[in-house]
Order: sequence, then C-alpha cells, then structure tokens
Amino acid sequence: MDERQLALIRRLSDGRSHSGEAIAREFGLTRAAVWKTLRKTADAFGLELISERGRGYRLATPLELLDAGRIRATLSESGRAHLSRLDIHPVIDSTNRELMRLAAEGAPSGSVCLAERQTAGRGRRGREWVSPFGVNVYLSLLWRYPFAPSNLGGASLAVGAVLAAVLSELTDEGVALKWPNDLLWQRRKLAGLLLEVAGESQGPCHLVVGLGLNLRMTAGQGSAIDQPWAGLEEALGGVMVGRNALVACLLEALLEALDRYGREGLAPFLPLWRAHDAYLGAPVRLLLGERVIEGIHAGVADDGSLLLDTSDGRRAFQAGEVSLRPLESQIQ
Repeated sequence: MDERQLALIRRLSDGRSHSGEAIAREFGLTRAAVWKTLRKTADAFGLELISERGRGYRLATPLELLDAGRIRATLSESGRAHLSRLDIHPVIDSTNRELMRLAAEGAPSGSVCLAERQTAGRGRRGREWVSPFGVNVYLSLLWRYPFAPSNLGGASLAVGAVLAAVLSELTDEGVALKWPNDLLWQRRKLAGLLLEVAGESQGPCHLVVGLGLNLRMTAGQGSAIDQPWAGLEEALGGVMVGRNALVACLLEALLEALDRYGREGLAPFLPLWRAHDAYLGAPVRLLLGERVIEGIHAGVADDGSLLLDTSDGRRAFQAGEVSLRPLESQIQ
C-alpha cells in the first residue's frame, strides 16, 4: 500500500459521500483519474466502493482504523506502564513474524504489533489466517521471561482463559474455549491464538502471543476460511464495536495476564479456563498425526494437557501435538 492509497482510505473511512472534485483537489488528481484511482485502491484491499451520481464516492461500510494515541489513552495507568512499544502497520506479512524479528533484535517486554491487514497471517500448523483490511483484530504481543521455554507450556491456556473472560463480558451469549487455543461462539471459531517461543534451553526466553479476532468480516471476506466461523459483532446482535477501544481492552487483559503468568504460572488461570471449556463431557475425536483417537473430553490437567477418557482409560495429550474436532453427531 502506498501512502496515497492509505490516505484515500482514511478519507473515505467515515462512510460518508465525498465529492470527486474535493478528492481530486486534495490528492492532486484529475477528475477523470479519481474513479480509476479509487477503484484500484478499493479492489486492492477488498473494500466495497459506491459511486453516487451528484454526491460522490463512499465506502459501503465505514472503517474505524487503528490509532495508537486512542489505544494508549484508553489503557489504565498499569496498562500503559506495561506497554513499552506500540506499532501499527497498514499492511504486513504477519504481526507474529514481525515481533519475533524485533525480539531477536532486543525489543523489550510489552512490545505490541498491530496490523490493518496481513498478507501471510498464520494459524496453528501453518494454516492461513484470513486477514482482510480494517475489519478484524490482528495483534501480537512480546513478553520476556527469565526461565526456560519449557515453563511456557500452559501459556496458551492462560491467555485463552483471560480473553474468553473479556469477550464474555461483552456478550451474554457465551464465549467458549476449544483446547488448546481457539475461542468459539456457538461452536464457531471467533478467535485463534498462535504462540511462539524462543530462547536458551535453561532460560531466559521470550514469548510472542498472536491473536486473530473476527469482528465484522463479511461472508465474502471470510469465504476462504475452511471451518464455521463467527464475528464478535454477530455475537453482540449486530452492535458496532469500536476497534480501538476493543484493542485497548484486549491489551489490558493480555499485559496483565502475561505478567502474572511469569509470577504464578498456569494455576490461577485454570478455574477460568475450565469455566469456559466448550467440550467438557462431550464425545470428541483427536487427530494425532495419522492416528485418530476417540473418547470423552475430560477437561484439562493442572499442567494444561488435555484429558481424554478412552477405551484404554484416561490419557493426557500435550498442547501443540493434537487437533481437537467434535464428532459429527455433536455438531449442531
């Protein structure tokens, strides 16, 4: 995205009509070039542009673009103290990839990377995370710890539990967790986490937490997603959510959670995770490489591993090694 394209999107982000004459004057375009330039910009970033005779041009849906000043201003004093760096990119390959690079260069705990759009957003197991421009939340947060990477095995559950609690405060419909790191609404994927760790075998280490949260993505924008999904505004009955206020709320919870995890580990987060467990007591199927293991989902152990009651008894599975799917008969 060049600077003029970004400026054009900012100009139209309010959803109101803007005359071709005003746009031409502001951006140094001829009247004949306005439509072509706007059309090219809208097409490049998946935005629906409407031309109205006698009124001008507008986006079909207003955009609230991310603003570092507004996000910082919404944080509490404690949140601002924990936040050391806040970068917002119009377009980036991956917020996690950017923070892992910055971490290797010495970026401090509390460094945050946000993007309006990702071109190579990632989910678990290398899956693509669909990331259209300006409609969802793509957020990564860096935190450093003095201990070994092996102590971070339960971090995804701690983060997931805190996020489920935050989102549940916004909607009474019930946000649920799917082990190890998905957030669901009505059994459809609402958000996903991607945690990446690097460091010395005995410590210190650093953790990058990546969050992708569906907010107001249209069916067309989400057509490439290979599983049922939902957006937060759907869960809220169509109520519009301010992206900057939402990001500040999420950051407040994440910064506090990562700091607390370093001091207390997974234990204080387990009751919260268990309260939001989507499949507790349900028949499930685990995919472990080429193997398929069926049983009853028996919750999570104190170390964060998944407990499954199988025909061979209760077994535990570690995060990152299995994929959880409900049995066909359980899908509503």
